[in-house]
Amino acid sequence: MNKIICLWSCPRNISTALMYSFAQRKDTQVFDEPLYAHYLKISKVNHPAKEEVLKSLENDGNKVVRKVILQKSKKILFHKLMTHFLIDIDAAFLSKVSNIIFIRNPEEIIVSYSKVIPNPKLEDIGIEQQYKLYLSLEKQGYAPIVLDSKHLLKNPELMLIKLCDILEISFDRKMLKWEKGARKEDGVWANHWYTNVHNSTGFLPYKEKEINLSVANSALAKICKPYYEFLTDKSIQL
Repeated sequence: MNKIICLWSCPRNISTALMYSFAQRKDTQVFDEPLYAHYLKISKVNHPAKEEVLKSLENDGNKVVRKVILQKSKKILFHKLMTHFLIDIDAAFLSKVSNIIFIRNPEEIIVSYSKVIPNPKLEDIGIEQQYKLYLSLEKQGYAPIVLDSKHLLKNPELMLIKLCDILEISFDRKMLKWEKGARKEDGVWANHWYTNVHNSTGFLPYKEKEINLSVANSALAKICKPYYEFLTDKSIQL
């Protein structure tokens, strides 16, 4: 079977940058959140460019799994996905792909997410879903790879070498740089979410930031913290 990689990210992570990184490989084809329209249809949440997303992608998640995620290809397939999009879908396909759970400190997620969608809820952040996904896959004997964006930004080359080794693919130094601007694979929502990555040419250095949260967002971060601590302990270490 061809190599299929599913990146299960939380929102406001550097998942788009990681997608751009894998897109530099000649042996890889990348896909930008193919389950997004399914999620919007099922959850009925309001996101920027919602109608455009629903029109641009297949709305049936199980069809997306069969026709897009599990498609046969001579290339490595890299699917950038959000963990909380994995609702009302037959998850049996997860045993056929290489799963990466891509995490970030929830305080950083909440600060960033709130700038686009105010007052996020636990289900918006995705960290609880990532925790449950890890336990489910581990129980089935398919323990996923866990990657913390903090470690990736601190040493992109070393972390990509380790990631590729676990995925049993060769590391390509071209993964460290990309051209500034949008990519053809970007979803129609890119203008609302991808400003930073469009202005980048590689992974930006990790910087500790002073974080000030509202009372409600601070309470949300406290709920998320145990999930993050569990997963970051399981992540690829520097």
